[in-house]
Amino acid sequence: MFGKRSEATALKAPVTEKKVVAPPSEAAPKPVTEAPTTSRSADPSDEYYETKATIFNALFETIDVTALAGMQMDKAREEIRTIVDEIIAIRNVRLSVAEQNQLITEICDDILGYGPLEPLLARDDIADIMVNGAKHVFIETNGKMIKTNIRFRDNTQLMNICQRIVSQVGRRVDEASPICDARLLDGSRVNVIAPPLSIDGPSLTIRKFKKDKLQLKDLVNFKSISPAGARVLEIIGACQCNIVISGGTGSGKTTLLNCLTGFIHPDERIITCEDAAELQLQQPHVVRLETRPPNLEGKGKVSMADLVKNCLRMRPERIIVGEVRGPEAFDLLQAMNTGHDGSMGTLHANSPREALSRLESMITMGGFSLPAKTIREMIVGSVDVIVQAARLRDGSRRITKITEVIGMEGDVIVTQDLIVYEMDGEDAQGNIIGEHKSTGIARPAFWDRARYFNLEKELAQALDEAGG
Repeated sequence: MFGKRSEATALKAPVTEKKVVAPPSEAAPKPVTEAPTTSRSADPSDEYYETKATIFNALFETIDVTALAGMQMDKAREEIRTIVDEIIAIRNVRLSVAEQNQLITEICDDILGYGPLEPLLARDDIADIMVNGAKHVFIETNGKMIKTNIRFRDNTQLMNICQRIVSQVGRRVDEASPICDARLLDGSRVNVIAPPLSIDGPSLTIRKFKKDKLQLKDLVNFKSISPAGARVLEIIGACQCNIVISGGTGSGKTTLLNCLTGFIHPDERIITCEDAAELQLQQPHVVRLETRPPNLEGKGKVSMADLVKNCLRMRPERIIVGEVRGPEAFDLLQAMNTGHDGSMGTLHANSPREALSRLESMITMGGFSLPAKTIREMIVGSVDVIVQAARLRDGSRRITKITEVIGMEGDVIVTQDLIVYEMDGEDAQGNIIGEHKSTGIARPAFWDRARYFNLEKELAQALDEAGG
């Protein structure tokens, strides 16, 4: 413990906030019922934060923060609560019971957790957290961007929180290395860009990691895909088609990839390659690989292309690439074309046709001096199906096309849509109305593959049901 408190304090240590240690992995979640969606009024907010800063500084003059790191989370919180109560009493700070409880909770979060972010991280209905400097925090929930009343004390506190986050995975962010990709302990993806590159203070973006793994049936409930369309996707995944998931930022590509991996047989050896590990495969035989940025000396970088090349030596049966964005496209296509059927990856594109062009351009930019026709033939021989995801203007996410790659005519890759999402308009609330429909293709190009796995009857039935 800390011995005497108040005016005669034990373990008195001149600790600055920059020396706050990383939080333990188990953080007590905060019960938050509703999103704070509006900013506080100016006067109460400033007064509250001034009071909090005064008490926070007094607390740091009283305790040894490094000693808190060795304590259990609940015990450390109770210790902080006791000392803060005494500081408030001694300094005769006038706060209501609710304000005092809120202040103590926030100070505990500042010291032991991720500060003002803690209540947002505890919620599972938030998809993204976006911090634009100390005073502006936005969230995305239900497809909508909302400004919250959350704020940091100043940019120094925000920078310390960013440093604390990236240090969890052995990385750092400062003026010498102002851009950093990392992840939280729960798998949430984090991007930090610090001054001087970020002019108005550090910018922090967190793509939240859902605690409950979504399944394809959940996408049906969300109307992202029809039941018949979901069955077609299930068959595509089960019969080891090579799949590329295409879509824009925030369109649900990774979620869809997670869902499709659910139909991989438990006996198969799967190797995943990601920039930030966020896939949640349930199979027993999974090897997870993650890229690594260079150190301060510019050495030690392990790129996605390095991972994909190496995993070919690891005897994989399926290779899952979290996002294809560079020269690794060539290695992934080679893997798909050399016996690793059922491999999958995602990329940024707004249509299946654009996805094919992106694959071609990534291979070209990777320094492979191959004729355009040769690259396209490689794509045709490797990719079986493109699943297009989109985020619509009402914030909803839909699978807009299931398209198969069927061959070449001259120098042009030929594709055909199996299922498309047709928009019929919108309701009074601005929600888009539409439905998934089959294009009438009775026998897709992967029909023989489905028949090999005894799934051709189910495929025919699903396509028939999708046609209405």
